[in-house]
Amino acid sequence: MVNPQYLGSVAARALVYFSARPTSNTQPSNNQLVSTQPSSSNGTNLGTQILAADKGTYSQNTASAVTALQGWYNKDTGLWKTTGWWNAANCLQVLMDFTLYDRAQSDSLGLRGVASNTFTQAQQNTAMARKVMQVDTGMVVSAYEPLLNGMAKRGKEFQKLAKRQGFGGFINDFYDDEGWWALAWIRSYDNYKDPGHLDIAENIFEDMRLGGDNTCGGGIWWSKQRNYKNAIANQLYLAVAASLSNRAGTKKSSSYYRDIAVKQWAWLKGSGMINKDNLFNDGLTIHPNGSCTNNGMQTWTYNQGVVLGGLVELSTQTGDKTLIDDAYRIATAAVTKMTTSAGILKESCEPGNCGGDGPQFKGVLARNIRQLVLAADSHANRAMLRDFLLRNADSVWAKDRNPANNQLGIVWSGPYNAGKEPSADTQSSAMDVLVAAMAVA
Repeated sequence: MVNPQYLGSVAARALVYFSARPTSNTQPSNNQLVSTQPSSSNGTNLGTQILAADKGTYSQNTASAVTALQGWYNKDTGLWKTTGWWNAANCLQVLMDFTLYDRAQSDSLGLRGVASNTFTQAQQNTAMARKVMQVDTGMVVSAYEPLLNGMAKRGKEFQKLAKRQGFGGFINDFYDDEGWWALAWIRSYDNYKDPGHLDIAENIFEDMRLGGDNTCGGGIWWSKQRNYKNAIANQLYLAVAASLSNRAGTKKSSSYYRDIAVKQWAWLKGSGMINKDNLFNDGLTIHPNGSCTNNGMQTWTYNQGVVLGGLVELSTQTGDKTLIDDAYRIATAAVTKMTTSAGILKESCEPGNCGGDGPQFKGVLARNIRQLVLAADSHANRAMLRDFLLRNADSVWAKDRNPANNQLGIVWSGPYNAGKEPSADTQSSAMDVLVAAMAVA
């Protein structure tokens, strides 16, 4: 459940939490990786590095990790046990990204059926959502309570309110949650061309758009309570708009989404959330006089990630290559300042203080660095970022994996049970870097 250390002086907000032990008969892969001497392409002392395997080996390793992840899948809910609502969107995202690069293996694992089942079943979820933010870092702890739990004692008006907080259409009270689901359904659409998946992403975006106003000069709020403007909700808004501009369906034109994305990036870039190190802090402090400044909260890895994919999509739409340069500055800062001496990505809350949300973060960065590397063949820092992805994928498989069942933990340099036992969030996050290695190997 929720780590009590995050429940002190905090501001509240809401979501869903599943707690169940997985059952998996997954067998470990027999694939072996080769040890070699370190690379120092990013100027870091990388220590002993496990050099990249070939694309086929990465694909097979990822397929084994998929089987382990699906040990937590609940067909009745369309979600993954041991993790929460927004994390489930990221579980689906990594499965759809895997499908993008190895359709044959994906089909053999039945992932199209997983997407279809989640599309139907997850919308029927009924839960109260609660999110609690640690005021000094911005770390959020998400929890979910079934609507029927204690409903009889709370009165009819409470029941009506609670029913309105279900997640039909993948819409709830938190714009960041919505953005994760929109991106997952966009990727599913890329694979299967199901118009319903693109349609629902467009619907989600329209709800996100309603969260915008002129406070701090623009951007959208974190939640429908309108009490915080932060990096992740606004980066997701950018990424969804830019992605839809390249895949516009029947609701709006490509230019509609493009213009919103262009405006959103201009606002984000000038918002003050990017610090002197070219990293995004968590969000903005809104002062009594209406001015807004960087709140100095933690530079989480996922706050350096989503923006990269958004900029790649926007550059694809507009042809503006300066957006790729902007993305490389952020990505280079992240892999320089947020890694161990061996070049392995590390969240500041590791190993044991990341709550239910933090274990998901690193995979988001790896996923979006993958998009950046694939989008710019000639950039001076491309080789460094590619090496970063391969190095981290190798470390995950060699050091952060339970060989008995291929479950992956939160600490990518290992061991797999450092801080906490593996769960669907740690699994799907680590899988993001495995998929990235498949793509760039």
